[in-house]
Amino acid sequence: MRNPEQELEVYLVGGAVRDRLMGLKVESDRDWMVVGSSPEQMVELGFRPIGSEFPVFLHPDTHEQYALARTERKVGRGYHGFVFNCAPDVSVEEDLGRRDLTMNAIAMDMQDNLIDPFGGVADIDNRMIRHVSEAFREDPVRILRVARFAARFCGQGFSVAEQTLVMMSEMVDNGEVDALVPERIWQELSNALAGPNIAEFILTLKRCKALIGILPEIDRLFGVPQTAKYHPEIDTGIHVLMCLDAIEKITDDPITRFAVLVHDLGKAETPADILPSHYEHEINGLDPIIGLCERLKVPVNYRQFALMVCRHHLEAHRIAKMKPGKVLKILEKLSAFRSPEMIKKFKQCCLADSRGRAGYENSDAPHLDLLDEYYRISISVDQADIATRVHSSGIPRIAMGAEIKKRIREERIKRISQFRERHRAIP
Repeated sequence: MRNPEQELEVYLVGGAVRDRLMGLKVESDRDWMVVGSSPEQMVELGFRPIGSEFPVFLHPDTHEQYALARTERKVGRGYHGFVFNCAPDVSVEEDLGRRDLTMNAIAMDMQDNLIDPFGGVADIDNRMIRHVSEAFREDPVRILRVARFAARFCGQGFSVAEQTLVMMSEMVDNGEVDALVPERIWQELSNALAGPNIAEFILTLKRCKALIGILPEIDRLFGVPQTAKYHPEIDTGIHVLMCLDAIEKITDDPITRFAVLVHDLGKAETPADILPSHYEHEINGLDPIIGLCERLKVPVNYRQFALMVCRHHLEAHRIAKMKPGKVLKILEKLSAFRSPEMIKKFKQCCLADSRGRAGYENSDAPHLDLLDEYYRISISVDQADIATRVHSSGIPRIAMGAEIKKRIREERIKRISQFRERHRAIP
């Protein structure tokens, strides 16, 4: 059987090489660079072309991606403003020179020999995230990628090189961030939400002044004071970062994590004359969440859950003293009777909100367990029995549906009230 690699000069590149050198499980898709070939030869060897801007091919057997070595030249703003040269005389070193970070600019040949012209191995050893060359500043997506790598690897001691942060700041000053399209911002943000150290992702963008252009709603939270009695950390931006640290320890669900990220956007809307109080911030935060989600084209399920958490998280912390009718209304707003798992996710966000405070990082919030208890009490109501009694009561058929719903709510409120009377000692 013909082996196409035997007729090509092929190198493993990118994340697979980096992760192997770092001793990590190679979770990245393996990407291959082909030197000295042409699109015509690749097709003749059975590779299937898939690239639209430059020649990329799928291997006929493994379906892994093989790209012709290329150089690129900036001709316009943003990350679409490039022309590419994929001629057979493009060398391995020239291709690696167009890449973003030195840790990603290492190639490995078929005998496991490394080609490392930019010191990527040394930077990995020194735990440094560093740009390859001045060409870094030509692609604004790289700002987001550096922030995501900073988050991914900060737990292993990696930090962003100072000269790279300076270059990123200069890119922001030159307006390159303005060329980022919403879909790409959301792609990088959602990847960060699914990974570790989300707070580091936000902080890296903050350090290079990119946060104000990419997530202005989050940037506005820094410097907004809160009441020290409830928030010893004072600064709302710091509170949100602490909440992100807390939610990471609770769940890896990116939808829940996104809700925590945006749950306090309303505090940036608080009039200065009532600070550090934040009256109705849970209501004032709804429009900023909607605006952020519309701008970045955030999926509907992320948006709906985030709005629910924003609107009701403060009520959850007051639930022990809340009237039974209001308690039931919250369960209904949570869609708990259609999707019981929503209670768990909502509680996780509220617990992160509680732990995202200086001195409370490891505290529990037992009052949140009342949500489960009130749900259990509410679903214990025999809806079929109520429906039978309504049907036999002589009420006109057209009014039966509304009457059944009304009586079910009344019985649920009654049972919640009875539970409250029996357990007044609950804090």
